Amino acid sequence: MNVSARPVILVVDDEATNLQLLRQILQNDYALLFAKDGARALALAQQERPALILLDVMMPGMSGHDTCRQLKAAPLTAAIPVIFVTALNDMRDELSGFEAGAVDYITKPLSPAIVRARVRTHLSLVRIDELKETRLQIVQRLGLAAEYKDNETGLHVIRMSHYARLLGVAAGMDEAAADDLLHAAPMHDVGKIGIPDRILQKPGKLDAEEWAIMQTHARIGGDIIGEHAEGGMLALARAIALSHHEKWDGSGYPDGLAGEAIPLAGRIVAVADVFDALTSVRPYKRAWSVTDAVGYLQAQQGSHFDARLVELFVQELPAIDAIRLRWAEKAEHQAQA
Repeated sequence: MNVSARPVILVVDDEATNLQLLRQILQNDYALLFAKDGARALALAQQERPALILLDVMMPGMSGHDTCRQLKAAPLTAAIPVIFVTALNDMRDELSGFEAGAVDYITKPLSPAIVRARVRTHLSLVRIDELKETRLQIVQRLGLAAEYKDNETGLHVIRMSHYARLLGVAAGMDEAAADDLLHAAPMHDVGKIGIPDRILQKPGKLDAEEWAIMQTHARIGGDIIGEHAEGGMLALARAIALSHHEKWDGSGYPDGLAGEAIPLAGRIVAVADVFDALTSVRPYKRAWSVTDAVGYLQAQQGSHFDARLVELFVQELPAIDAIRLRWAEKAEHQAQA
């Protein structure tokens, strides 16, 4: 997107009077580009990548609908929101515009207040999407940092987070909540950043003192993520970091929570994380077969794991296995079914 103190808007209309009117309405708040036909609009959009496009429908040669379809078909311009500005006001015309990929419709004659309000609204939505994407990338990179320190690959967090999302949906989460879980789950072991390498990478069994240090990674993770407003993705990530080593029977850590006192996301990630750990090579173990790993989950349901979640996980095994194979390690490290 064009870097400017003011958002860049591309205005496309074959009538000079319409271009001048939109200039008067928007020039005080936005940097403006102008085009009189679809071909020029496509070229400017590719070159400048404006924040928003105001596009006339009825133009000679390439129509606004055709121009919009080409914008949406090109990777560099597909995400730019397009608002049609047109004298056509039939419902079928609006439907055609939305089918072409537009996000809104403004009818002529133009009301300055309506134009400003619609432009402001859609630019706000673009900014929100950009902030969400940036935050998500930071969260994912921080999750990967812990995996590198633990001598694991980034594929572990990809697999287990997709397992967690799948299990969340099976457990009744809606799509938005399941997506938050997918994005928060990679942070589950971020606290391992604070654990000494001599403990994380020890090939043998940890002694009592080392195990006590290892257990602190749950609280360290919670501290790294910090406290956030309830209901947000980062608040969910903190809850997972703190609770994914709790056990259904209360024998886990760091707080000895039991049963449904353990957050649902933590219970889900516990199943997903252990399954992937079992079916992956570690410095201290071979990769278990899927059959053996599932057997372990079933043996531990009601003690380590929420029994209902284990049952749902087993029901989803075909989809689980598809995820496992899609993001598999090198052939010699893959678990066999």
